[in-house]
Amino acid sequence: MTLDRFYPIFDSADWIERLVPLGIKLVQLRMKDTAPDVVRDHVQRAKRICARHDCTLVINDYWQAAIDTGCDYVHLGQEDLDDADITTIRAAGLRLGISTHDKAELNRALALAPDYIALGPIYPTILKKMKWHEQGIAKLTTWRTRIGSTPLIAIGGMSIDRAAGAYDAGADVVAAVTDITLNESPEDRVRAWLAATR
Repeated sequence: MTLDRFYPIFDSADWIERLVPLGIKLVQLRMKDTAPDVVRDHVQRAKRICARHDCTLVINDYWQAAIDTGCDYVHLGQEDLDDADITTIRAAGLRLGISTHDKAELNRALALAPDYIALGPIYPTILKKMKWHEQGIAKLTTWRTRIGSTPLIAIGGMSIDRAAGAYDAGADVVAAVTDITLNESPEDRVRAWLAATR
């Protein structure tokens, strides 16, 4: 399965309903510290809109909700891996993406044969407090040689202007969050991303 080169990440189904119809083909729903019934509602709504627009939906962390609602993809951070049931996830036929920041995490991820590997933050990010400083473009090239043909996703501080450098360094996909959601016109920003990455 080939992943689209543009991978926006949103914290609600509201964003997905608003922006996926513009032509997004790969999107992540990332909700944190949310009640399970609320998560399930957002997952179901996101799944409906993505099915209508032929968009691949990735559920962050909430793998049981992804299984229960018949989703195709789950994304796990390193902390999520600690208590995720990988056997159950795989048995349900879910594809798996994993976040990495250093070589130990990369080795842990590769041992699970994921469907993609994410590296970040490539640039400083305001999205969340992290112990990891910016990884830099060069690390994408290092990861590219380590992971072979597994798709590589660049995340963290990404913008349209920075995307080309990430692709050149070896990323297959560039993820964006605040570059869209904090933009004064998220719709226009998505259209610009689509034009730049297609």
